[in-house]
Amino acid sequence: MGSLIRNFSIIAHIDHGKSTFADRILEITHAVESRKMHPQFLDRMDIERERGITIKSQPVKLNYVAKSGGVYEFNLIDTPGHVDFTYEVSRSLKACEGAILLIDASQGVEAQTVSNVYLAMDNNLEIIPVINKIDLSNADIDATLKEIKNLLGFDKEEVYLVSAKTGEGVRDVLEAVVKKIPPPSGDPKAPLKALVFGAEYNEYRGIIVHIRCFDGEIRAGMPIRFMATGEVHKVEEVGIFSPELTPTDIIKAGEVGYVIANIKSIRAIRIGDTITREDKPCSEALPGYKEVKPMVFCGMYPVDTVDYEALRYALEKIKLNDASIIFEESNSPALGFGFRAGFLGLLHMDVIRERLEREYALNIVMTIPNVPYKVALLNGETKVISNPADFPPMSEIKTIEEPYVSLSIITPQQYMSGVIELVKAKRGEFKSMNYITPSRVIIEFDMPYEEMIFGFFDKLKAVSHGYASLDYQVKDYRTSELVRVDILVNKERVDAMSMIIHRDKAEAVSREVLKRLKELIPRHLFKIPLQAAIGEHIIARETISALRKDVLAKCYGGDVTRKKKLLEKQKRGKKRMMEVGRVNIPQSAFLALLNIEEK
Repeated sequence: MGSLIRNFSIIAHIDHGKSTFADRILEITHAVESRKMHPQFLDRMDIERERGITIKSQPVKLNYVAKSGGVYEFNLIDTPGHVDFTYEVSRSLKACEGAILLIDASQGVEAQTVSNVYLAMDNNLEIIPVINKIDLSNADIDATLKEIKNLLGFDKEEVYLVSAKTGEGVRDVLEAVVKKIPPPSGDPKAPLKALVFGAEYNEYRGIIVHIRCFDGEIRAGMPIRFMATGEVHKVEEVGIFSPELTPTDIIKAGEVGYVIANIKSIRAIRIGDTITREDKPCSEALPGYKEVKPMVFCGMYPVDTVDYEALRYALEKIKLNDASIIFEESNSPALGFGFRAGFLGLLHMDVIRERLEREYALNIVMTIPNVPYKVALLNGETKVISNPADFPPMSEIKTIEEPYVSLSIITPQQYMSGVIELVKAKRGEFKSMNYITPSRVIIEFDMPYEEMIFGFFDKLKAVSHGYASLDYQVKDYRTSELVRVDILVNKERVDAMSMIIHRDKAEAVSREVLKRLKELIPRHLFKIPLQAAIGEHIIARETISALRKDVLAKCYGGDVTRKKKLLEKQKRGKKRMMEVGRVNIPQSAFLALLNIEEK
């Protein structure tokens, strides 16, 4: 039976037609009734459909009748395409023996496509290259074939041509899956060894664990142990994704499915863990996933303080199927109790925010995102700090190191100069340039990761008219002239608005921040000074003028000295109010700072 199983995933850049291609496979294998079928069937979240991206990997079991007459069991694990979800891709690839590489005929090989191919190669997967969208009028198949040859090393004869929209060529790719992707290896008689590659929470049944069984078998009633956490549970139900949860009697070596074992504690499950039998355990765990290090951090605070526990619960549930997010408790004088969270990138951060608001009905405020820094102190101590508010005084700091990324940008030749100028303006260092076709070029840079946070993606799309694509990997840490800029409202430091920024840009960014705050903080009955400071040195200032109360309105006639007394009394009152009054900073002020960019 194992020889008729094929486990594979589809890897592609965003908008190369991966979800549509998966739809055609579902139709060909009759996995979904035609009345239930809809576009982007495997993209279950509203955010995925609206944004046109896959966020969470979705497994599905299919039965394919090959031309040879054999009935094959296909386990397809759909994967995300954006660089921020590379960790999700790596989890999916661990459960597979092969991958279909999908490339858009009108856009060619993108930077993230190259990255995902190398990821598949690292997992020793059999790769089937496919050019999609051949039915488009602007499809350039010959140029795309040359790029595949030059960048990925596949010959023309190895590449399949399809149109996911019309279904042309899709069946040929499925035949290639049968012939080229090897069946899973594994001993069905050995002790149980299964990889946890995903999980989801069900209010009534507890945690549903997604597994790939490598050795042995798993069935209802069996006592199992999670090797990393030591948790022991009794299996209540096993089943397959078809694509809905469908109970079965058994999951054997080589198969993909789910396990329900009345697991209520979210902390009991770790993605990448190994499941084995409690009474007949395997000798060693499967190699887990490479531990990810989040590189974008921000504060997340509930607008209403009573939602603090609800926010914690929501983050723990999201972490079940997105192990790359980390969070810890945090307390801000300005925003109250909340969490300091780490993400793989800006899109990852934005998607988590939107999921919290939509799926869990939470209103949250997020602080300015930043990257982790290595701070060497004069006393010889070194710290890794991800929160600007935790930075020691500048007088105690010897050096600050920031993370640099190795940046690969693929762009049409005519936009090359604009791309290079943009990266140089962002403190990037040019490394190399190679033509992959006469009209397309791949450029390598080293650039501070912090510079990618403030509007880099949008500006790259603007200078390249949307044709450039990028991929990046965190490379190393380098010493830079960085400073902590504090924002003072009415002479009080607002910790949630502190920023770490390069000294050359500190003044320009600070002025832009203060201008935005001046527009968003409502006027009070007293004058409010807004200041930006590096240590004790003020580098920018704006002033919100006071609301004027006409104290002379009821002063009819009389000597002018009477009016002067009233005005003097008002002046003393405003001075005292300025000393003891409290400034209310609206949520919109914190949200606006997420889009700050120096002019």
